[in-house]
Formats: sequence, structure tokens, C-alpha cells
Amino acid sequence: MQTLVSYRDNHAALRQIIENLNAILTIEQLSIRPNAKIAYQLLCELGRRVLDHLAEEDQQLYPNLLSHTDPKVKSIAWGFISTEKPLRRTFEEYHHRWLKDCNFNFCEEFLEESREILDMLSYRVDREEQVLFPKLVEIGLFTEQRI
Repeated sequence: MQTLVSYRDNHAALRQIIENLNAILTIEQLSIRPNAKIAYQLLCELGRRVLDHLAEEDQQLYPNLLSHTDPKVKSIAWGFISTEKPLRRTFEEYHHRWLKDCNFNFCEEFLEESREILDMLSYRVDREEQVLFPKLVEIGLFTEQRI
């Protein structure tokens, strides 16, 4: 089972990838083929990490929260679960549309969708940090201490 530290480390890695992508997701930067390749690799890495993160939460975190006696804890868990499916579906559609053929043809529409995806992911990470993790510490599922 993951620890709060490992979830936060995963968030830090996601934030770093998002920051790196935000720096190179411009028409000018992507017109340089090595930058386009790096952007593609970062987007694929981001997708893998996000899907792994969501799967880990589905398998190990949410079952504990959904069986908790506090209705507020259950409500928070359902809130995160309900936003997970649209996030996953949106990212899969994005990947299928823009990344599957590896052609590095990044137009303004691609950039707009990419920024939307990055914003969605950033929002999700922030909400987990601000809402979910404090509740996990409060109910004793995790501690704040680094081991």
C-alpha cells in the first residue's frame, strides 16, 4: 500500500512534468523537432503516471474510504471517484487524437487541448493535496511524518 509520502512524491513528479510541458508547449518550441519529441515523451509519461495514480487510488485508497463510518469521508471519496472517470476518459481521448501516431504535428488546437488537460490534472492534484490528504491524516489512514 502506498503511503502519504509516496502519494505526495507522485504529485511532485506530476507537477514537474506539467511545469516542463508548460515551458515547451508553444508553436515556436514545438517547431523544433527535438522539442516536439521531448513534449511527446513527457505527455506519454504524464499519461502513464496519471493512469497509474488513479488505478492505485481505485484499488487501495478509495475502498478504505468508502467503508469508513464517517459519512463525510465517504462523501469526499465519492466526490473524487466521480471526477476520476471524466478525467481518465478525457485524457484517453486526447491521447488517441493527438499522440497515438507519433507524428509530432502540433497545431494550435493541440496546444489548446494540451493546456486544458494540464489544467485539469493540476486542479486534481491540488484538490487531492488540499482536501483528500488532510482528511486521510485526520481519520488516521496516513500520518504526516516522513519515514
